[in-house]
Amino acid sequence: MTIEEMKEIISKGEKTDVEFKESRNDLNKDVYESVCSFNNRNGGHLFLEVVDGTKEIKGVNPNKIDKMLKDFTTAINNSNKINPPMYLMPEVHEIDGKKVIYIRIPEGTQLRRLNGRIWDRTHEGDIDITDNAELVYKMYARKQSTFFVNKVYPNLGLDFLDFELIRKAKKMAISRVDNHAWSNMSEEEILRSSGLVLTDPDTGREGITLAAILLFGKDSTIMSVLPQYKTDAIYRVKNVDRYDDREVIITNLIDSYRKLMEFGKKHLNDSFVLDGDQSVSARDKILREIISNILAHRDYSNAYTAQFVIEKDRVFTKNSNLPHGHGELQLNKFEPFPKNPPISKVFREIGYADELGSGMRNTNKYTKLYSGETPIFVEGNIFEIVIPMGNVANLQVGPVETSKEIEETDKEKRKETSKEKSKETSKEKSKNTGKETRKKALRTNSKTKKPAKKKTKVPAKKKAKVLAKKFVTGSLIYWK
Repeated sequence: MTIEEMKEIISKGEKTDVEFKESRNDLNKDVYESVCSFNNRNGGHLFLEVVDGTKEIKGVNPNKIDKMLKDFTTAINNSNKINPPMYLMPEVHEIDGKKVIYIRIPEGTQLRRLNGRIWDRTHEGDIDITDNAELVYKMYARKQSTFFVNKVYPNLGLDFLDFELIRKAKKMAISRVDNHAWSNMSEEEILRSSGLVLTDPDTGREGITLAAILLFGKDSTIMSVLPQYKTDAIYRVKNVDRYDDREVIITNLIDSYRKLMEFGKKHLNDSFVLDGDQSVSARDKILREIISNILAHRDYSNAYTAQFVIEKDRVFTKNSNLPHGHGELQLNKFEPFPKNPPISKVFREIGYADELGSGMRNTNKYTKLYSGETPIFVEGNIFEIVIPMGNVANLQVGPVETSKEIEETDKEKRKETSKEKSKETSKEKSKNTGKETRKKALRTNSKTKKPAKKKTKVPAKKKAKVLAKKFVTGSLIYWK
């Protein structure tokens, strides 16, 4: 690296792949933490005796340089210090008359520990993740040559897959390319050629992979091996506290792609634009790229629910991710990494995706044609894509109502209002009528009511004679 290149890196300050250390006479212990962190992440640049914040180059003590280089080389080659050991060549450069030690740390192919601890690099600096099982697993996953979706299920036979879906995918592939390789293959041959049937390295038994189940599995099979799997599609424009429309998708990836495309088309305006001399749907092109990304490139070991959200002024997606960096991605510096190769391969064959790395370029191209703005891609444990709506949102987001439909809606509203008013009026009338009727009835009763007869008190002796007479008369009649 040239002096000018180093000065340019220093001028931009510390970040995920740049670290400054103040080590004038000796190596601080946190030098090795940064070395281990960079190696476990994406590599980086380490400058000794440059001040963080001010970016001032103080320079190491020239009399201590040899000792510092020797101590550094000895430490990183000691398996009791860093395991596995490392082999790095520090460089001494003179910048503005001061001596600086520069160390370039590459990205490691295997996980390394410093004094038995695992260190990782983020935008906040070096962090000890030894006690965080999830972060440690993610680091191992990044270093592995295999992928989580290649997990083999020897106890699940081919009958756990939907063969009709495999035949559908075969037709899609053949319709795109003449003499496609799948043309004369059986369903099982297609699975094997796509790397969806593998041998479990632990048991030596053959079986279908998680990728095969996600692509072609029956819904019950998917839920049995990956119960946390789902994709949440949300349309939120009027009811911003919750949503106006929502669909939770829990099915195979091929049908999930179709359902998400339908959801996007239902709620986003379509504007045809010229791509060269051809008229294309910029909306459909954008949807294709961002939907294939959240399905094909997500980290399926993570329970995070993938999201596809449409709002008034933007569309965004979020999915779990095994990052190779942190922060906003730049198109001119972006380096694509394969995430789930078996899934991506099938998506390419059936036309759901293109070659690795083309998605970001296509999304950028068609977003500018669609809304005149630039999309945002943010790399991290959660990968996010933001599509600004801009001018498109000013027209309308969602299904477009015609003037006739609007007029019919207004008529219906007026009818409903009129009905409600008439109901209220009739209720009021019936109330008043009832009151008047009751009042009249009371007045009439008070006029015509006869005075009650006064009861004459009968003496007790006379009462007894009458009862006796009645008893005798009754008995004579009875016996007669």
